[in-house]
Amino acid sequence: MAAAAIPPGSFDAPIISERDLRFMTLAQAAAEEARAAGEVPVGAVLVRGDEVIATGFNHPIGAHDPSAHAEMVALRAAAQSLQNYRLPGCELYVTLEPCLMCAGAIMHARIARVVFGARDPKTGACGSVVDAFANPQLNHHTTVSGGVLEAECGAALRSFFAERRRTGRAARAAARGETAEAAVDTATPSSSEPPPTTPL
Repeated sequence: MAAAAIPPGSFDAPIISERDLRFMTLAQAAAEEARAAGEVPVGAVLVRGDEVIATGFNHPIGAHDPSAHAEMVALRAAAQSLQNYRLPGCELYVTLEPCLMCAGAIMHARIARVVFGARDPKTGACGSVVDAFANPQLNHHTTVSGGVLEAECGAALRSFFAERRRTGRAARAAARGETAEAAVDTATPSSSEPPPTTPL
């Protein structure tokens, strides 16, 4: 029997396929590129069928561009590759729940499906804060599946922010002439905590 379709905006009970895991793993690799550049580690992969059309990673700081979220970068690259600002039939895999800006671009591009990893309790627009995709008045409806490799995607974000806090404390301690060990809190956040977010 075929699985029931997940209604737009719903991510309570995702059906996680091997295909979803494969593409989310590629999005995680893109997120590591963001981490390597010192940016919040969020990655995205845009696919059509089984073909990867584009990837993107978060880099608003390095690009001096507030819109350079992973999803936006992948959408731009895919539109250039396909020479069309509409991307019907495409799916977007992203390691963190899209924000409202990205949700708007996703809808304008006519993306068929969004699959995300970690939920974002501060800016998530797929149900965590608002649910942009569930509004019946909008003329395009994107199906959303959340929680794919959620623990792994959330852990990557938590470790990034924990390291950034440690580095910041060590730098402040050095400026005061203290030893780094005296200033660094070695406590790690609980794995049950939502991934901390800052403006991407």
